[in-house]
Amino acid sequence: MPDGRRNTTGEEAEQVLRIQEVPTGEIAHWYPALQTDFDERELLSRRAIQKAVKRGEQEFLLFVDEYTGIPQGYALCCIRNVYGYVLLKYFGILSWFRGKGVGVEAMRLLNRRYAEKQGILAELTVFDDDENGEYLRKLKRFFTRFGYEEVPCNIRIGGAKVILTAKPLKGTAEIAPVARRILADFYSRCLRPAEMEKMLR
Repeated sequence: MPDGRRNTTGEEAEQVLRIQEVPTGEIAHWYPALQTDFDERELLSRRAIQKAVKRGEQEFLLFVDEYTGIPQGYALCCIRNVYGYVLLKYFGILSWFRGKGVGVEAMRLLNRRYAEKQGILAELTVFDDDENGEYLRKLKRFFTRFGYEEVPCNIRIGGAKVILTAKPLKGTAEIAPVARRILADFYSRCLRPAEMEKMLR
């Protein structure tokens, strides 16, 4: 579920950011951010991410201030897929930069980076701690703002219900008939069969 479980998207003002790729050897430094922002049931292991990044299956990206060089947010994207889509697996803004428009600019950078892809997918995961659904509504509003459309499907990630969304770029958001196969292709590249069965249901 992109954007973490703790309101990690950020809000309005303009930012001047650039994308910086995280080398495989530095992923261990950033992995605790994922553990802080995301439920353990939806987390890929550090080892799985490192292997996937090394093979070019995934990209671990930082959103860095153009002037200071300080990282303000991150994204983990699964980029290799036979269908031509990208999965925005994790997306978060560091807590002290939230509410300053970082999330908005970061999403724009992702759209430009993957403009030649068929589209970008995002899993909005529904966990029990969002009792009144307010967090999910806010998350949906954020992604809708950037052109993400809900894909009708019955998929669970780590046992939790998922609202799958798709932003069409060169392709379409109408992927419901093949949505499970698209996700399975992403996960099969970084997980063993038993791990994949636990992650994707």
